[in-house]
Parts: sequence; structure tokens; C-alpha cells
Amino acid sequence: MNKNIHTFLGFESPYDEADIVVFGSPYDGTTSFRPGTRFAPATMRQESYGLETYSPYLDMDIIEDAAIFDGGDLDLPFGNTERVLDMIHEYASRVVHDEKVPVMIGGEHLVSYPAVKAVFEKYPDLHIIHFDAHTDLREDYMGEKLSHATVIRRAWELVGDGRIHQFGIRSGEKVEFEWAKAHTSLTKFDCAGLEDAVESLKGKPVYVTIDLDILDPSIFPGTGTIEPGGITFKEMMSAIDTLKGLNIVGADVVELSPHYDQSGTSTAVACKVLRELLLAIAYK
Repeated sequence: MNKNIHTFLGFESPYDEADIVVFGSPYDGTTSFRPGTRFAPATMRQESYGLETYSPYLDMDIIEDAAIFDGGDLDLPFGNTERVLDMIHEYASRVVHDEKVPVMIGGEHLVSYPAVKAVFEKYPDLHIIHFDAHTDLREDYMGEKLSHATVIRRAWELVGDGRIHQFGIRSGEKVEFEWAKAHTSLTKFDCAGLEDAVESLKGKPVYVTIDLDILDPSIFPGTGTIEPGGITFKEMMSAIDTLKGLNIVGADVVELSPHYDQSGTSTAVACKVLRELLLAIAYK
């Protein structure tokens, strides 16, 4: 756990002194449409230097009010999905074992599964708050059980019924929406009911996964699977603000494909979402 020189927003806390550990999982090996999320972690670190460390949303400064270590990107192999997932699980497990909060920058959404698994192994009463345009509840995708289209179904196999709270969902197979009625709490189109969910989860361990395509593509076009009809940036900020005070024991931000938005707007949005999420975790 050596210090990473090229850090997100200049995070300078040594590993031993940090409460939160940021790391990147640059993998998009199961992407079903447009690849490119493997470039997100490095691009976000580079572009984060255009972002202030102070958040007027939460009235906190990420350098002054949070102790965060950036461990850099995992050196993930191409063409071996199971090995990739094992490496992510191994890293996240070490962070959790050291009583720190792992916060991962993806990568495609499948990378969330091993991180959730690592956190679940320490917190068996874990709940998941899932922001996304897509259900991600397929049993398999073209015969593959490990896919960005199946990641929440695999997470459900760990935590079970009533532990997954989905928001912003507006795309998926009919069978996925029907399956969700019996197994998850799924809110279509927006984040209505998030406040009630957060209130019910006070004191319980929570993993937060933000697939950035929950945002409308007019705001966030830099992603692999464009889905019109998403939430606004202000709604995203309000949702993250609602999370503060929760016992968030793990989190991730996934599915930025920076090269599909040459303006850099999508990357700037991703950086700001990550900053706010980190501050919500650190909020006391």
C-alpha cells in the first residue's frame, strides 16, 4: 500500500492513517455495447485537478475533512474475467480487513461484484443502494453469468431478498422487472423514496454503487450504453446528500467511458459525483 503519486484531487493521506481507500479497476471485458470504461480511472485522476476540493453542497473540504488514500489502479489482465474479479476481491478484502472503506472507480459495472463480496464477507447484514439506468438483474447474458448485465443479480445471490434498493431504473428485460418485484426494491425512472430507504437503513452497513448512466445522456453522454430519460445532475447531488449519515462501508462509481465525450463534460461530472460520494461517506 504505497502512496500513489498521481492521485485523485491530490489525496495525500498515508494508507495507515486513511479512513477511506480509493482505487481503480480499469476493466471493460464484458461490455456488451461500447467499450472504453477501462480508461475512466486514469482520466478522472487527471481531470480532477480542475475540481475544487471544497463542496458547497455538503459544506466540506475533501482534503481538510476526510482522510483518503489513493492506491492507484489495479494492474488487471486482459481476457481473464475471473482472475480480474479475484484481484479486485483480494484488494478490497485487504482494505476492509484494515477497517477502512473501499471506494472503487470503475471500469464496467461487473467490477462492483467482487468489491461487494469483500464487504459482505465482513458485514453479512449488508444492504446495497444501487443507482443505475439498467436493472442488471439478468441470470446470464448470452450464456455468461459474469457480466455487467448480471452484476446486481450476482450481488443478490450474496445478500438475499430485501437488501437491494434500486433507483433510476429505466431499462431492462420485462422478466427482470418482474423478478425485481419479489426480490429487490426497485424504483423506476428517478430516486423517489430514497429518503425513506435511507431512514430505514440508519445504523446498518450499506454499500453504494453508482452507475453513472443513471444520469440523462444530455448531461452524461460519455458512457457505453446510452439510455435517454435519466435524472438531472441536481437530482444526483440531492440523492448523494441524502446518503450522508449512513454507515457506508463500501462504494463505487462506474461506467464512465471518457472518449465518447470529447468535451470532457462527462469526466467532470464523474469527478464531482465521486467527490460528493466520498464526502458523504466521511460525513459525521
